[in-house]
Amino acid sequence: MRSTPPGEAIPVQTPAASQIFTIVLSHGPLTRADIARRAGLSAAAVTKAVRPLIEAGYLVDEADGAARTALGRPANQVRVDAGRALFIGLKVTGDEIIGVLTDLCCRIRVARHVPLTSRDPGSVLAELAGLVQELRTEADGFGVQVRGLGVAVSGDVDRVAGVVRWSPFLEWRDIPLAEIVATVTGLPVTVENDVRALTVAEQWFGAGVGLTGFAVVTVGAGIGCGLVVNGTVVSGAYGVAGEIGHLAIDPAGPLCHCGNRGCVEAIAADPAIVRDVRAATGVAVADAAEALELAHRGDPGARAVYARAGEAIGRAIGAVANLLGPQRVIISGEGLAAYDLFADQIRDAFTAAAFGTAAQCDLQTRPLPFDEWARGAAATAIQSFITSDTSKE
Repeated sequence: MRSTPPGEAIPVQTPAASQIFTIVLSHGPLTRADIARRAGLSAAAVTKAVRPLIEAGYLVDEADGAARTALGRPANQVRVDAGRALFIGLKVTGDEIIGVLTDLCCRIRVARHVPLTSRDPGSVLAELAGLVQELRTEADGFGVQVRGLGVAVSGDVDRVAGVVRWSPFLEWRDIPLAEIVATVTGLPVTVENDVRALTVAEQWFGAGVGLTGFAVVTVGAGIGCGLVVNGTVVSGAYGVAGEIGHLAIDPAGPLCHCGNRGCVEAIAADPAIVRDVRAATGVAVADAAEALELAHRGDPGARAVYARAGEAIGRAIGAVANLLGPQRVIISGEGLAAYDLFADQIRDAFTAAAFGTAAQCDLQTRPLPFDEWARGAAATAIQSFITSDTSKE
């Protein structure tokens, strides 16, 4: 919600400076010539933008004998000083809060997990505030201030307003979370949908670096999708772009909690798999872990449920490929524990659904623990820190 940290702002007062810093952050170390080529800017513009960032200590100018100019002289490389600022990222689930302290390059320095005994906003806020204080104490040990806080929550989240419109797992509606958390912690706060936050981390620091179009599809308690189009993480006019979990692929399928039938989430999310394994096998599995164990023991009914889930996920990814033509789709989430049971079905259904050359989209799997989702929240805080001043231009 607030995008400029108290006491100090990074000196990126122009969109060009923000672009240059982001390029070095994601791709560095780089020479000034490399930066100019990637940014499509003149050498003079790069020098002008880089100078105040070096003076403020956010960039470091270092000589590297391996990098040389066309005349054979050594070319200095520019890199981000990762320890110049610290950030906190929080991932709030229905059962716990995962918190991480990261540096400016979004590398995790400290990670903490706090269980939740209640989903009441007041109770969650109290635990959140305590965890933030604990991580700030850890930051004091590094001698560096925390410059921003990102919070990732599942569901319909309005990042611009800082409001959680609807989070089904938390049962929250219209919670002005950024304002509340900023008041309690005194930090600039960015609130984002958890899958989009994970997508920001992949775009700037992970498997999406350098790609102008890709998607992150998450499988687990729900089915989520983050989209990058023309280099930008998109949320759509109403903040729900990428909701492939509620893509209806079987009109006669099971009822989804959204009110429609045959949604991908109603077939392939963990609660749906548990329900269907019980029905197919007669075994009262308690949760997704027990359903997975039964399938891994070779129960044909359980394995058929996972196969159907894989087909639904593959068809949904095919729809994404047809609509947006991403270079890559990154599949992640806790549901990847069952990937061996439905990998073939995902691939086959994707290939069948993708039109023409859309089938050439690169499918990658990246098992990412919840610490990485919290890191995604920290990535949104870093993003806000870098772009805050330029957004006011």
